[in-house]
Amino acid sequence: MKRSLRARSVCLLLFLLNLGEAARQGQDIKCGACRALVDELEWAIAQVDPKKMIQTGSFRINPDGSQSVREVPLARSESHLLELLESICEKMSDYGERTDPNSSRNIYTRITSRDGKAMDLSDRVLDSRVTSSLKFACETIVEQFEDELIEFFAHETDYVKDKLCNLCDHALNLSHDEL
Repeated sequence: MKRSLRARSVCLLLFLLNLGEAARQGQDIKCGACRALVDELEWAIAQVDPKKMIQTGSFRINPDGSQSVREVPLARSESHLLELLESICEKMSDYGERTDPNSSRNIYTRITSRDGKAMDLSDRVLDSRVTSSLKFACETIVEQFEDELIEFFAHETDYVKDKLCNLCDHALNLSHDEL
């Protein structure tokens, strides 16, 4: 009877440890997706000519004969940001996983360069499960917070990753330059 109770206790402890590990991995994926999403959006926004403008507002003519139209930079316009959010999670296939030697947490970094230069991938794991998990986490973030993301990126330009992924950074205890 004592052996059976001890064996059950050991099994329960191992089960709980596995649950903790799974929760930590889930948190790593969510945080990695948040940070990669911000990185990809910032890069895509930076690729747009800052001189390009788009007209927004109402094209109806007011009773006084005027229109409520204004020009805003295309890069941070709601329509452009919405367009970016529709396909941004596809970029998660450009990310691989590596383990931080200090914290033993998983970190997600690009495995392909944007300029075509070769990258050192020796410390990264390239796994389709990782990229599909990142993509799913990214899609979940975009789906749940689309309006907030658009509003935030339309107005904020400094420290976006710090502000949006702040909770992740505290949870992972990482510097903001890891990604």
